[in-house]
Amino acid sequence: MTAYPNFDLTGRTALVTGAARGLGRAIALALAHAGADVALGLREVSSGGALASEIEAMGRRAVPLQMDVSSLQQIRQAVDDAATAFGRLDVLVNNVGMAEVNPAELVSEEEYDRQFALNVKSAYFASQAASLAMMRQGGGSIVTLSSQAGFVTLPGVSVYCMTKAALVHMTKCLAVEWGSHNIRVNAVAPTFIATPGNAEVLADPVFRADVVERIAALHRIGEPMEVAGAVVFLASEAASMITGHTMLIDGGWTAR
Repeated sequence: MTAYPNFDLTGRTALVTGAARGLGRAIALALAHAGADVALGLREVSSGGALASEIEAMGRRAVPLQMDVSSLQQIRQAVDDAATAFGRLDVLVNNVGMAEVNPAELVSEEEYDRQFALNVKSAYFASQAASLAMMRQGGGSIVTLSSQAGFVTLPGVSVYCMTKAALVHMTKCLAVEWGSHNIRVNAVAPTFIATPGNAEVLADPVFRADVVERIAALHRIGEPMEVAGAVVFLASEAASMITGHTMLIDGGWTAR
């Protein structure tokens, strides 16, 4: 008889980038709740104490790590430190991202480069570093935060949309290259989620009403744990036959 799907991450280890707040924080907590020990990738390592304490209160290990993803040296060091602290690295979650609002005709080279560096380059090289650790141990799972903006256009954030589309294709490329090493590579693509990063734009009642209308099936703003649940699934053995896939978490926005 085929075993039932296993969503349990007990005995697994994970590294979450940008873990201090918002989606990163929710994902780190959800992975710990599912049984994983979690390394917290942080732009300022001092910001991770409270989150580490919450994870430890669940009976899991938590290791705050200095990980400013604008630095390849810090990316590689954090991945090595996570693998050393736990003895292995089973899951990497590429969560860090940014959006700068500007009409396409006004975007500067600096804005363009900054968004591609933070959203795409950092995820690529974090995945590369994690893949080497995973190859040595016989496999692992990488989950990257893309966005519905990789599938639809959002006026004023053309570069952000482009970076999120790039992550969708990066996910496919890495999945094909690393499948023979038993490394699964997937992504999730959320709609607008109630996080500190979205608080300002969603505080505008006209903008918020438009977003809720466009979330065509559920007509509400998403919550961080609704994204975290998909990440836990993709990291687990329940998703053992899923790789190269980007899961939309958009409440029906792209179904219109």
